[in-house]
Amino acid sequence: MMAVRAVNGGSLFRTAASPPLLTFGCRFRQFSSLPFRRNSELGLRFPFFCCGNQFLGYGGGLSRSVHSLVDCVMEELTAWRSRRRIRATVKLTTSGELLEDKLVNQEIEKGLLLEFKKDSDRVLLGVAQRPDGKKNWMVYDQNGVTSSIRPQQITYIVPVENFDHAEISKFLQKAQENLDPTLLEIAWVELLEKNASVTAEELAEMIFGSSEPLASYCAHLLLSKDEVYFTVLATKGSRTIYGPRPTGQVHVEELLHKKLAKDAAEKELQDFVQLIVSAKAKPALAKPPKSSWMVDEKIQYKIESLEAYAIDACKSDEQRKTAGMILKAMGLTKTASSALNLLINIGYFPVHVNLDLLKLNILTDHSDEIIAAAESLLSDSSDSDEMNREDLTHLKVYAIDVDEADELDDALSATKLQDGRMKIWIHVADPARYVEPGSMVDREALRRGTSVFLPTGTYPMFPEKLAMEGMSLKQGELCNAVSVSVILHSDGSIAEYSVQNSIIKPTYMLTYESATELLHLNLEEEAELKTLSEAAALRLKWRRQQGAIDTSTLEARIKVVNPEDLEPSINLYVENQADPAMRLVSEMMILCGEVVATFGSCNNIPLPYRGQPQSNIDVSAYSHLPEGPVRSSAIVRIMRAAEIDFRKPIRHGVLGLPGYVQFTSPIRRYLDLLAHYQVKAFLKGETPPFSAGQLEGMASIVNMQVRVVRKLSASSLRYWIIEFLRRQPREKKYRALILRFIKDRIAALFVVEVGLQASAWVSIGSQVGDEVEVQVEEAHPRDDVLYLKEVLRN
Repeated sequence: MMAVRAVNGGSLFRTAASPPLLTFGCRFRQFSSLPFRRNSELGLRFPFFCCGNQFLGYGGGLSRSVHSLVDCVMEELTAWRSRRRIRATVKLTTSGELLEDKLVNQEIEKGLLLEFKKDSDRVLLGVAQRPDGKKNWMVYDQNGVTSSIRPQQITYIVPVENFDHAEISKFLQKAQENLDPTLLEIAWVELLEKNASVTAEELAEMIFGSSEPLASYCAHLLLSKDEVYFTVLATKGSRTIYGPRPTGQVHVEELLHKKLAKDAAEKELQDFVQLIVSAKAKPALAKPPKSSWMVDEKIQYKIESLEAYAIDACKSDEQRKTAGMILKAMGLTKTASSALNLLINIGYFPVHVNLDLLKLNILTDHSDEIIAAAESLLSDSSDSDEMNREDLTHLKVYAIDVDEADELDDALSATKLQDGRMKIWIHVADPARYVEPGSMVDREALRRGTSVFLPTGTYPMFPEKLAMEGMSLKQGELCNAVSVSVILHSDGSIAEYSVQNSIIKPTYMLTYESATELLHLNLEEEAELKTLSEAAALRLKWRRQQGAIDTSTLEARIKVVNPEDLEPSINLYVENQADPAMRLVSEMMILCGEVVATFGSCNNIPLPYRGQPQSNIDVSAYSHLPEGPVRSSAIVRIMRAAEIDFRKPIRHGVLGLPGYVQFTSPIRRYLDLLAHYQVKAFLKGETPPFSAGQLEGMASIVNMQVRVVRKLSASSLRYWIIEFLRRQPREKKYRALILRFIKDRIAALFVVEVGLQASAWVSIGSQVGDEVEVQVEEAHPRDDVLYLKEVLRN
């Protein structure tokens, strides 16, 4: 191995096998004739070496053997040292003398060039302008900023008077260009032998042959940043005395290795910062793609450190430190928002990046292994329930959902019997026809717990192709299902029911809006849809008689098109849950849940029986409040949390049912899928795959994930509603209902046009349930800030 040490543009070469420089018989005492190059611009002299006819200076080469080169260099150094002994006027203080004489502070005067600490992370140069109070001084720094500094902040006073502040940047650049840490080794040898200390000015005289301002500042920078040869002996204000480290403390090779590693890391950091600066400067459409930051491992680590810092998810102190260094190098504060904005500015994150999606570690993609397993299931045409499926393809089947629904997992049929009673079928998609308990795809679904529906996209519980092509109900195609049929008594209670595997052929795929329109048209050829609506009304009336509480309200639904654009398109709808089609579907889903709970109870099937105890809620106490958001908000606030029993049904007081099992969304909710596994096993005459205890364990895993997803869905919806409001004209007015008073005249409001709760001051005389007009004063979705102002009516 060859160790190379540059000496001010030249080089000292020695092999690892050769003895150290200090044992060559030369103690750097007799330098005699080393020439100096005068740099007229800097006013400094820098040594360069000659060896025979071979120049070893800026860009010089090597033409002799290593040992003859070292001998040559030693001779030149000896000659230079001899000359320096004659010319040097530096008076060094030995360790036996007092240091106080060197620690006398220079008085601050106008025009002095000062180095000072702006904060714990930044050191700046500035020119003293004028006193600020008794001790402080106003300085004009290298960034063109004037500020007041305390004497304690000053780290060095450059020995120059009446410095022009316009020259600070040029002065600093020259100093940085002419720093050569290897010169410290020569000074260290001499000072160690003399057991002497040194100031920055004295070191400048030793290594540069001048103590002029630039040379002195260069020496100060060398000493203050040195981690190898010198240590601080004493400091008083802006004056510092340095002493050479004892030989036993200076493991030069080890320390130099560390320093070289540190320098390399700093260079790597600066190169990365340049990439960041370049990316920031590019127009939006020319930003580098996210994948480009992943090509190089070191760049990838740094960018991922910034990402982790932005979402408060650093995995180690090293990652946090790396992100902090990048932000510091960019001149930014070390905050998550700084990291976020930086990543947005370079195009790594879109402007509307969903931070909660990243923070909560939501799975958005399926692995190649899971996708392959899912495609294998799709290619398998076998159906273990084929011989036991009831053919219901003669029925008219309505599938009603939101217009952007991708996973269609329930549909409805109805008819009127000769005795006038109504018979209802609730057809539910049959994902268990493909997926078996404990399989790879099933375990992945368990881990996810639920599909994730956000304004910007859907992340299905099952791989997309399996969920949307194989499992979902499709119009005009033969589809496997589990069908629950119910005959209702005239009062709306259940007279008869059955649960069976089936095959159906969906007739219509309707949105809620189109279904409502069909109901209003009351077409004769759509009598089945009318029967469904009548059955829903009958069921609602019966449930209310059983103590059910109506909590229907207005709910916002948002679809964001091209969410990674600077200004994505936002489509916002406000759904009324009391709308005829929505009421129809929800009543049929509730009916299905009651039937499955009854079926499970009668056959001792362990199922996730859901209940919600009441605290003797007296609905009449809220009858003075208008139906909809105001009354629902008041009632929901006093409701108790839902409970689950896995052995037997428990009363669901809010729904007014003796028992209830969620069964109608097995493609998007894992607990519904568990209910399918249990029921279908019983239909085959087999023992259900899971005991009550096993169900409870899996449900705890699922419910934890479901709570996370609900939080994400709520925050995402709110973000985009606020973004929608931010884009509206400032003068636009909105209707708002007063839900309650938070404090004094500050009220919780429900903004009708966007289905969002917010707060604002309302005028005296306004009561709960009243409608007021508001305008948006400020809307900042990233900070979850929405300020509303009441518009007072004349």
